[in-house]
Amino acid sequence: MTILDKIINFKKQEVAKIKAEVPVKKLVESPNFKRQPISLKKSLLDPYSTGIIAEFKRQSPSKGIINDKVTLSEVVEGYLDANVAALSILTDTSFFGGTMADLMEARALNEQKPILRKDFIVDGFQIVEAKAIGADVILLIATCLTAQELKNYGQLANDLGLEVLYEIHTQEDLDKIGDLDNKIIGINNRNLKTFEVDLEHSIKLANQIPASAIKVSESGISNPRIITGLKEYDFQGFLIGENFMKTENPGQACQEFINQIR
Repeated sequence: MTILDKIINFKKQEVAKIKAEVPVKKLVESPNFKRQPISLKKSLLDPYSTGIIAEFKRQSPSKGIINDKVTLSEVVEGYLDANVAALSILTDTSFFGGTMADLMEARALNEQKPILRKDFIVDGFQIVEAKAIGADVILLIATCLTAQELKNYGQLANDLGLEVLYEIHTQEDLDKIGDLDNKIIGINNRNLKTFEVDLEHSIKLANQIPASAIKVSESGISNPRIITGLKEYDFQGFLIGENFMKTENPGQACQEFINQIR
């Protein structure tokens, strides 16, 4: 069993338990449910956009504790000062040490930039939940879902006014999504089964994605020069977490990184 299989099995049990305790009606009645989500597409396509989707990430299954010293508010405010295009907040507790409260706090601190709920979506309930806690974008990982689930969950997100970052790692993942027109496609450079990183991955798959889609490169981006290279293949978004979070001051590290891109 891979790390990913273990995470997905655990997540299905976890969501089933939450569903039994929290009625959907309660989620729909939450204050954040009524807010108008902020568009990640618009943020990434803005001519002055940095393209950086900066992540708050305490730990990971492959690296263990990355940073348990900094507070979420320090990091979020630092990222906002650096003028990131969007925030990514992990809400998986068991494997990544994140919580839904983290995303709600990030939302309270920030009303100008879109927030991605970074989690393993295995049930439509989590998409309603994402809207209720203040997310603007959800992540759908093609490796973990069937073509039908990707379609259904994508439609539910759109119906709720949320955008979707479709994450792929292989051509097979891409084929599952079907119509790529105008979608946000994230290519994960990290193999979710082995957790090894290969940046060539983004470049190989980029050619299979139509120009109408927005391309995001995820994981393993540690040097501003990599961004310059990826832009030549029409990537417009760059999800970076660990590279910033492993420093004492992630916001400052993000600012210095962005300064070197321009």
